[in-house]
Amino acid sequence: MLMAGQLFKVSALATAVFASSGFYVYDRQLNLDDLTVIRFGRAAATTAIISFDYLTAFKHLEYGTEEYWALRSKVHLRSAERLRDLCCANRGTFIKVGQHLGALDYLLPEEYTSTLKVLHSRAPQSSMQEIQQVVREDLGKELSELFLSFEEKPHGAASLAQVHKALLHDGRTVAIKVQHPKVQSQSVKDIVMMEVLVKAVHWLCPEFAFMWLVDEAKKNMPLELDFLREGQNSEKVANMLAHFPFLKVPKIHWDLSTKRILTMEFAEGGQVNDREYMKKHGIDVNEISENLGKIYSEMIFVRGFVHCDPHPGNVLVRKCPKSKKTEITLLDHGLYQVLEPDFRLDYCRLWQALIRGDMSGVERYSRRLGAGDLFALFACVLTARSWTAVNAGISSVPVTHSEDVEIQTNAAQYLPQISELLNRVPRQMLLLLKTNDLLRGIETTLQTRASSSSFINMSRCCIRAMARHRRSKARSRSRRVQVTLAECVQLCGLSVYELLLWVKGCRLGTWLTALLTFLH
Repeated sequence: MLMAGQLFKVSALATAVFASSGFYVYDRQLNLDDLTVIRFGRAAATTAIISFDYLTAFKHLEYGTEEYWALRSKVHLRSAERLRDLCCANRGTFIKVGQHLGALDYLLPEEYTSTLKVLHSRAPQSSMQEIQQVVREDLGKELSELFLSFEEKPHGAASLAQVHKALLHDGRTVAIKVQHPKVQSQSVKDIVMMEVLVKAVHWLCPEFAFMWLVDEAKKNMPLELDFLREGQNSEKVANMLAHFPFLKVPKIHWDLSTKRILTMEFAEGGQVNDREYMKKHGIDVNEISENLGKIYSEMIFVRGFVHCDPHPGNVLVRKCPKSKKTEITLLDHGLYQVLEPDFRLDYCRLWQALIRGDMSGVERYSRRLGAGDLFALFACVLTARSWTAVNAGISSVPVTHSEDVEIQTNAAQYLPQISELLNRVPRQMLLLLKTNDLLRGIETTLQTRASSSSFINMSRCCIRAMARHRRSKARSRSRRVQVTLAECVQLCGLSVYELLLWVKGCRLGTWLTALLTFLH
């Protein structure tokens, strides 16, 4: 009887606590999707289902058979769809990580990348009440006091923030990037959640080692959530690349910016992958591709300060109404990678070896960059080319559709080895690989991938970077002069080669070739 009474008291207390918590949730209008226990439970369930699927689906099939690969593709696809649904449900950090995975075209199976790419257009939106609250808390004023007009419909929404167009009282048009209010508090918990689940999956399937993904999220998320840092990055890159007249970086309005709000000059233009927009406005896709290559070659090889999120929504193109010249506008400067000098120089040497087809150099510098005995796979992953093309020199073998298909097929086949490679290379390499894949995606859309001009621009930047390094190490003036002269000779040689390619490609070159053939 005593036991029954105690049980009754405990149950009554539990009921009271549960009821009061229910009233609290109702009173605070708390969204259940924001509760950590709900978010973790959803993530854990999805992880368990995907893991169980991979562990059991292939039990009765022999590895390497047609049936095995057909089933593997189906498992990849349904797992990718489950992962996409999880990202959409948990939003915030999950969508950001999903977008990162969706950009790795030549590292992950096609089923994953094509499924997760939709996350760029499935980002959450905050309500106007939430936007007004963030502005009120951070800037201390109402929207009507700060802006003459403010468009309620977002101009764009991303995983961490959304952008609104507004008009200042002095008549200038600006873009206001406002962080989703719950992202800050949820991001730390979400990353811990991911770390626990990835470790659990690795324990179940040791060949799937994706800790590199969690490490990157843990390091980069706090940086991306600090909009003042993003503003500083944008000013730094604008000054650093001021010698490129075709590059435009929106100016920051510091008086209207905080850690959660970034106000900048409004940028006009179409997305860099919008061929119809370019055709309509008379923009040359080859010029855009070449100039984008110049920007990123300069950042990677010469400066070591790299914008690591060049997805199409962050790269706008337009013809300037005044000068009629083509401009590229670079947006979203939250994620940058600073390359260590030794790493950057080895990366320069590796690309020079890849362009020339110097296989001993490819192996030497791949090993120095941490690839070890996976240097062949590393070279293929870095260039998104087959081992045959790498052996021949990537600048001399054109990219074909069949080679792209081969690369994506191999990404599925060698996923465990790719996971091991990504855990092995320096952390600096991970964002570079993502950047490479995003740039290659743009080139593929523009149909300018692996053009000769892109390799020439890379070679030119590598020569300049190596010469700058040798000059800094030179102990005498004569040695510095010698290095400078050697640099000039190499750059002149590249210019002559570029001229010959131009002559060969134009109508005059065709006539000259025909004339020489006739005379011969």
